Amino acid sequence: MPAPTILFGAFDRHNFGDLLFPHIAAALLPGRPLIFAGLAGRDLRPFGGHRVPALAQLATEWHDRPVRLIHVGGELLTCNAWQAALMLQSPDAAPALIARLDTHPAARQNWARQQLGLTALAPYCVPRRLFPAAERILYCGVGGVDLADSPAALRHEVLASLRSADAIGVRDPTTLAHLGAAGISARLMPDPAVLLAELFTPAIEAHGRCGEVAALRKASPDYLAVQLGADFGDDATLTEIAAQLDQAAAAGDCAIALFRAGSAPWHDDLDCLRRLAARLHTRPVHLFGSLNLWDICALIAHSRAYCGSSLHGRIAAMAFGLPRTNFIHPDQGHKQAAFAQAWDAGQPGAVEVRHIADALAFSRATRPAARQHIATEIAARYRQDFAALEA
Repeated sequence: MPAPTILFGAFDRHNFGDLLFPHIAAALLPGRPLIFAGLAGRDLRPFGGHRVPALAQLATEWHDRPVRLIHVGGELLTCNAWQAALMLQSPDAAPALIARLDTHPAARQNWARQQLGLTALAPYCVPRRLFPAAERILYCGVGGVDLADSPAALRHEVLASLRSADAIGVRDPTTLAHLGAAGISARLMPDPAVLLAELFTPAIEAHGRCGEVAALRKASPDYLAVQLGADFGDDATLTEIAAQLDQAAAAGDCAIALFRAGSAPWHDDLDCLRRLAARLHTRPVHLFGSLNLWDICALIAHSRAYCGSSLHGRIAAMAFGLPRTNFIHPDQGHKQAAFAQAWDAGQPGAVEVRHIADALAFSRATRPAARQHIATEIAARYRQDFAALEA
């Protein structure tokens, strides 16, 4: 019996991309004994995810036993303990915690340690000392575009953990350059979600034929799939986004479907979508309620185009050869821009909200065959790179 493989990531909370990663890694490791792990013990199966034990528990159980550990994707290198622990709380509990601890760094860190059972500043980067008998520790398609701007102590901890790994794959040239400057060798590879259509089209099609997705498709066969994070919730920004979406929907003769790509704290907010819907003149506007991973995949796959702030909303559309664009705040969106520049040539990158309509028009004007070619090529590249790292 081979040593089990721990698939580790942020799939202990509700976020579209993070919920996808362990499914993709498992599909690429058929027959391998697998353990799905997060920072906290959680059960995300009602949302299409996994039931996961906490990393601290596994570190105790497997400390002296052979195991393989794969960081399966995400912007893991810059997620600090406070952010990680807060995003594991319920949306109702998070505001009070932020109000009490956000301006008290030492208290924040102490609270995070208690929540996670770990002393790490960057807990999604696993140091070898937690699993000293590990046969291999890998990072597959992770990101850290803001690593150079992270606090020095966190950055040094992350680099030390990376140096103890056996192989590293990062999903954008910015992260690759950060690691190269620190003398750490890494492979540039796509994000794992580029395999979504190749691996899971039958399951996604099944979800598209039932429930809320089927009802949406029946009511509005042509629709734009639109998502935005809670940080776009000020009135002026929502008003501008609504005007841009109205223009894009009119140009494509489409309805609009608003959905959430993540319900964890600091992700998407249903009230924000309601306020956006109230500003839209386009009809019909659908407020998509399901948070099931595969329903979200089906919503995007059957849309005419995707636009939003979620990188993995974009990548899902990319995998299905659909028009797509990300919109961002002027001082944010680094990971979206970095990924688009590296892997999505010929499509709009990450634009300010005032350019949404133009970006969608540009993307919709590109040839479907060209978009499908990108999807096929990038999926093949990920398979190749994953196999090289995992060998």
